[in-house]
Amino acid sequence: MQANERDARFREIRDKVESEQRLSMEDGLFLYEPEVSIQQVGELANFVRERKNGNVGYYNINTHLNPTNVCVYRCRFCAFRKDLRDENGYAMSDEQILHRGAEATANGCTEMHIVGGLHHQRKYEWYRDIISMLKENYPKIHLKAWTAVEIDWFRFQTKKSFEWVLDDMRSAGLGSMPGGGAEIFHPEVRDQLCEHKANTPAWLEIHRTAHQIGLKTNCTMLYGHVEKAYHRIDHLMRLRELQDKTNGFQVFIPLAFHPDNTKLSDLKKPSGLMDLRTMAISRLMLDNIQHIKAYWIMLGIETAQTALAYGADDIDGTVRHELIYHDAGAKTPEFMSVDQIKDLIREAGRDPIERDTTYNRVIRDENDFTVWQSGESVDADAQLAGA
Repeated sequence: MQANERDARFREIRDKVESEQRLSMEDGLFLYEPEVSIQQVGELANFVRERKNGNVGYYNINTHLNPTNVCVYRCRFCAFRKDLRDENGYAMSDEQILHRGAEATANGCTEMHIVGGLHHQRKYEWYRDIISMLKENYPKIHLKAWTAVEIDWFRFQTKKSFEWVLDDMRSAGLGSMPGGGAEIFHPEVRDQLCEHKANTPAWLEIHRTAHQIGLKTNCTMLYGHVEKAYHRIDHLMRLRELQDKTNGFQVFIPLAFHPDNTKLSDLKKPSGLMDLRTMAISRLMLDNIQHIKAYWIMLGIETAQTALAYGADDIDGTVRHELIYHDAGAKTPEFMSVDQIKDLIREAGRDPIERDTTYNRVIRDENDFTVWQSGESVDADAQLAGA
């Protein structure tokens, strides 16, 4: 394509975005072409980001809990899982789990992000008890737990339906679901990465069911490994289609693949430019998902900060005790303080706002940081600002 043709094609896409028309598969593929200016793509994504969410940068105060790294599956991209007899395999005790809850409370956390391996010697009740035990002892902390892969495993264990498992977990104290396990939906890629675990129809059905019973969920895409641009756009469009039907996704998180210590260690991790282009294209394609998150653990602090001008409006949180991506070679710190996060957002020219898991503004006691309550929806504020 000649330069003048490329410019005309980009103008068509810009006109669609400015008039709030939906982008097509062909539009998304065009934006991934390396000849298309990443600055122009980023500028267009920033226009949408500010139209949807104003000039703010959201963050939360959270901690991760990975109850076990023993897993029946052997996904090629995973550096976290261990075999049952591996000397580095573990399953946390009740005392260790409760200690994490106490630590989270003492540090003012509003959320625990709970995911882990599928331990074939731990029954469903063990996983459910983790939720009920934490909820009983630390009722204020929101428990965002279990990917669709884990919910699929629980269905296998209990021989019940997805709805039964989700209802049962919710009655135990589950507040929402993370978006992990999506990887890449297209079977050409998924079968290479994780052919035995929850397939694409199951992942989508689990999230559809969660939305139908009132559970909000996140959604993700793991990119920068064996997939092509077509597979990424196909993935985004499948998420967009489900969101049209349920409106249950809160935020989309593009996850940059880290190859170290995985069975794909011969691959290079995606470049910062690929990270920013994928962030921007995600914002442009997912017109019906309110928030796009730049997960600093995987992107690196500088790229995540830059992503706040490339479509992202959220930078995640303090992220205590993250293991999964650090095991895969992430060089980022294992924790960031609230002051560091706020400075990072301000340096990017955004206004930092603390939100809870379901995107309500967090209001903290001026005299005691650990005392907090959830206020109004941040989305209502953003809509007023954009009006």
